[in-house]
Amino acid sequence: MKNHKIGLLYIAPWIIGFLALTAWPIIMSFYYSLTDYNMITTPSFIGLQNYTSLFQASNPSNFTTSLKATVVYVLFSVPLQLIFALFVAFVLNFKIKGISFFRTAYYIPSILGGNVAVGILWRFMFNPTGLVNTFLGAIGIHPVAWFSTTSGAMFAIILLKVWQFGSSMLIFLAALKNLPPDLYEVASLEGAGKLQQFFKITIPLITPAIFFNLVMQISNAFQEFNGPYLVTQGGPLNTTNLASLFIYQQAFQSYNMGYASAASWVLFVIIVSITLILFATQKFWVYYPDGGNN
Repeated sequence: MKNHKIGLLYIAPWIIGFLALTAWPIIMSFYYSLTDYNMITTPSFIGLQNYTSLFQASNPSNFTTSLKATVVYVLFSVPLQLIFALFVAFVLNFKIKGISFFRTAYYIPSILGGNVAVGILWRFMFNPTGLVNTFLGAIGIHPVAWFSTTSGAMFAIILLKVWQFGSSMLIFLAALKNLPPDLYEVASLEGAGKLQQFFKITIPLITPAIFFNLVMQISNAFQEFNGPYLVTQGGPLNTTNLASLFIYQQAFQSYNMGYASAASWVLFVIIVSITLILFATQKFWVYYPDGGNN
């Protein structure tokens, strides 16, 4: 009993933090989603009206537009980021001189992430006279108005997401280092080329790492805020106004906390649903050597 009390004492700060900073805000956000609340007056209960308003075609808030933009962002940014992270991890797995320096250097973008300084730097890089257009001009390509076109603005924030590949790269690198070399030796003796070994041995054996990165990056991408807020401000024509930015605008610019809370719960349900689908389908494509997928 004494040990139990000591254990509870040690985890008490986490329990208090979870209840006060996570559980209570979640409960209150659901309550607010059922009310008309502007953060000044007392919330008034309106049932599911906020949820139905989110998907009304006549609603000028355009939540469905934000969801469509978010889906496009996720569909392009997550696969590109994972492919690039796996490629870099594969290269960094070779035993070459100074490899530790390169591993650290490639991880730095994930440490910096999409913070304010990086977001502002990204905006300057893609402005009409920025570094990107200067480089394009040097190779004979006409400068691109990145933030004035829908595809250009989306490309800019997708590229910012892909640039933050370091955490996925480290997980892939750890998985690659744990692969048994005997399999590759046998495959070489059987006449399998490097490309065949990669797709027939490497990819199947690192599917647990692929699955983990896929779940985490999809969840992160659906909640992306800094890129569209700092780089494109949701434009042009709301094509980069992702769901998280939409929720922020409704809550802290329009002071429509009930409406924003409903949008948050819709986004939460979408993320949970996709995660559950991924977990349900992993038995068909994720290989666990210890039989964990059975």
